[in-house]
Amino acid sequence: MTLGLYLKPTNHLHLEKTPSLEGFIKLQAEQLTSHYPIYFIRIFYYDLVSKTYQEVLKYAEEQPRLSQREIAYLRSETWLTDFPDIWHVHEFNVNLEYFGYVCPIGYKNQKPEYIQILSHQPLPLNFRKYVKNAAMSLTQYLDINSENLQQKSKIELLEHVLHKVGHQLRNYLALIKLYAHNLFLGLQDSSWQEQAQVICESVDDLDANLTDIISCGQQTILRVTPQDLKSLVDESIKSFLPLINQKKLKVNIPESSATLPLDKLQMKQVFDNLLSNAIHFSPKEGAITISWQIFNSEALIKISDQGQGISQEDMQKIFNPFYSRRQGGTGLGLTIAKKIVLDHSGNLWAHSLPGGGAQFSLILPTKVQNYEHDK
Repeated sequence: MTLGLYLKPTNHLHLEKTPSLEGFIKLQAEQLTSHYPIYFIRIFYYDLVSKTYQEVLKYAEEQPRLSQREIAYLRSETWLTDFPDIWHVHEFNVNLEYFGYVCPIGYKNQKPEYIQILSHQPLPLNFRKYVKNAAMSLTQYLDINSENLQQKSKIELLEHVLHKVGHQLRNYLALIKLYAHNLFLGLQDSSWQEQAQVICESVDDLDANLTDIISCGQQTILRVTPQDLKSLVDESIKSFLPLINQKKLKVNIPESSATLPLDKLQMKQVFDNLLSNAIHFSPKEGAITISWQIFNSEALIKISDQGQGISQEDMQKIFNPFYSRRQGGTGLGLTIAKKIVLDHSGNLWAHSLPGGGAQFSLILPTKVQNYEHDK
């Protein structure tokens, strides 16, 4: 008998591109009940969104349903005599004509989350291992769901703060610039005029940085149209040619292209930010490699350099607002890039290459998602 297991890869898992929590759990239950001798599956888990415990019930095909009394007994947890270890399959007295098993997937508030199984006959060892793998997969997915909800809460808080203070700060900057400009005009033929000009230029820099901060925290209305990926990347490369030539860098890109549904201006900003980083950290006469692979429903894009790579400490922080590895950087470029990619229902992550250098990878959908379009 061949045992299958539905397990999503998690190195770049993003909940916008994966099944809902309930949907994922239903898929796992369906996988488990597709193999004899399992007759019935009950998965009991804590939903962080509703802050309530939920359950998924699944019967094997063409099997009779349990009575309400029997379901009530399974829900009562009177059969749960202790707190078994997670990911271990334990037999319990089911008081029915079936064999009963439970495999915990976690504990919330001293209450277990678990996979509950009824089977026609005792589960063999290889099938218990299969159930254990399913339990580990569910635990992993619940952890990812929790992490994404926490990130969402942080983003909502950031949006709220930026909305409150951004425009107020801009008003102050506009007032400072007005007075500085008046001073500049009134100080003609004076040595102080240069300092007034410095104030004006500094205000412009602050205003540009503030624009980046506000755009990082605003809800985005995407203007999605079919875009030629190679042409978009070529535009970004062209805008950096003076820096590329100055460091004598070689930029490698594929000859082939693809058409993706993108907001052109925003995705160009993503490529600009990633390419700018790659150029900055590349050694002289180094190489920057941009590649892509097109699958059925998504495109994988990679941008790699031959710099010093990314330390473990930096890896945990590079997408955080105001964290920068570049002297004089605002620490917003990668934050904004990731937000734009997430707005496109994609994902962006980074890692160090074994032979040296850093690689940033993007996942983008190849088909139109449920974006909020500009009318």
